Formats: sequence, C-alpha cells, structure tokens
Amino acid sequence: MRQRRVLAIHDISGFGRCSLTVALPVLSAAGIECSVLPTAVLSTHTGGFEHFTFRDLTEDLMPMALHWASLGLRFDAIYTGYLGSFEQIKLVREVIALLRTDDTLVVVDPVMGDAGQLYAGFSQDFPAQMRTLCADADLIVPNITEAELLLTAGSEGRTPPEISTDFDTVVPCQSLPRALAAQLGVPAVVLTGVSLAPGDLGALSWEAGEQTESYFAASEVSGMYHGSGDVFSSALVAALVEGLALVAALRVAVHFTVAAIRRSHAAGTDTRYGVNFEAGLSDLRKLIEREQKTGDSY
Repeated sequence: MRQRRVLAIHDISGFGRCSLTVALPVLSAAGIECSVLPTAVLSTHTGGFEHFTFRDLTEDLMPMALHWASLGLRFDAIYTGYLGSFEQIKLVREVIALLRTDDTLVVVDPVMGDAGQLYAGFSQDFPAQMRTLCADADLIVPNITEAELLLTAGSEGRTPPEISTDFDTVVPCQSLPRALAAQLGVPAVVLTGVSLAPGDLGALSWEAGEQTESYFAASEVSGMYHGSGDVFSSALVAALVEGLALVAALRVAVHFTVAAIRRSHAAGTDTRYGVNFEAGLSDLRKLIEREQKTGDSY
C-alpha cells in the first residue's frame, strides 16, 4: 500500500512534549510520513515556563510551501496547531489553498485557550481570526474553551455563558459541536475535555453531513497535563488518515491519550513536561489495526 503523508504545521519546542515534538513521532509511529512546517522554534513551550527563547519563522512558511508545490508534493492531510499571530493564520490559509487537493483532509486544532481563558499573548480579537482558518477545515478539534471562544467571536456583543465540563452543566457542552458546525460550515467537529457522566472525561464528535454524534470517554485522571491535547489530535489525525471512520478514530485517540496521561500521573511527572506518550507508541499502530479489522470498542 502507498504510504500516507501528512503535513504538520506547528511550532517546535526543544523541551516540553507538545506541538511538533508530539505530532512527528505519533504520526510516524502510525506508519505515516510526516512532513513539517515549523512556525516558530522555542527553548520550551510557554505553559508554566519562564524566560524561554523564541524564534519566529513566519517569513519561512510560504517559501517552503512554494518549494514543495514546485516539486509536485501531495499530502493526504494538512494538520495545523498553535499559531502565534494574525499573519501566521493568513499565511497558513494560503499554504492550505496552495497544497490542498480534493483528497486532502484538513484538520485544524484551534489552539488558543483553556480553562475559560485565552492563552497569554493573544488579543481578544484573535478568536475571530482563528474562525477564518477553521472555516477552511474538514475537521476542527477545539477544547470547550476554544469552542466557546469561536462561537462568541461570531456573535457580536455576545457574552460567553458559564460552561463547565461537569456532566450536570447548565449550558450543555454537547451543544457546542453542532453549533460550531452550523456557524462555520465545517463538516465535522471533535470537542475535547467533555464529561457526560460523573468521573469520566473524553471527546464528543459531530458529523454534519451524517447528522451523527459520537462520544467516547475513559476514567478521568486528576491534573492538567500540557501537551495532552496535541497527543490526542495527532493520534486522531493518524487514525483518520489510515482510513478509520471518525467514531473509530475517536476511540483510538482517547485510548492512546488516556494511557499516556495515566503513565505520567503514576510516575509523578511534572505536568509541565507533557505526557509519556513515547512508551505507548508501539501500541498506536495496533489500536488502529484493531479498529480496521473489527471496529470493536475498548
């Protein structure tokens, strides 16, 4: 079989498992060729670390993409993560338009906030810009905060409601994927950090064309682990590119990510350092192949 190829557009941190230091090994472990378009180079990621170094690579994005286009390179998927400026969003949209074909899956992880807040360094109008990139996607993978920011940015004067990940939330988080799909015209949405029953945590998907909702979760592990969202999204992209339906890819991604979080929690790893996904890389291909053969749930 032809080896699949994914273009991952993320920043890269020398230390702290997130972005490209997650996407590249996860996709590779699934048997997928991963090409990278780095948006910035940092000494560490920005979550919980101070005095980190930062080199902006915005000016390099389009020259690299133009070179690939001149070579006639084709990508089965284009997968974007953290973008640090309006200019990067604009350029990444241009890169997608340049390299996308009718068979290219475009996945956008709109990294910009968590726990009800925008990440430091983003202005209040950043979500409106991120919406433009999300509207170009076949699938977006926001957490609950990012989903609400995207929706609020599309409703002038709207005040964000209080949304909780708890199963008894007054404003049900399960309404967010459908609302995003309708507002942005995006075919599919996967919402992460969702709890629809006490003690569990997982992801909820909505496929607009099929009008299909899917949910898969595991027992919640206490603590906030940096980079776990990148582990989830990378495993999800890998499973989709290998031909799994969204509901099956959801199971693979949740299972793989929760296992990594549990390893790190058991070891007492500093949550800033990311999760131990490396010890489970040999299992990722097995999880995908199991779904390809049987479609069994875990």
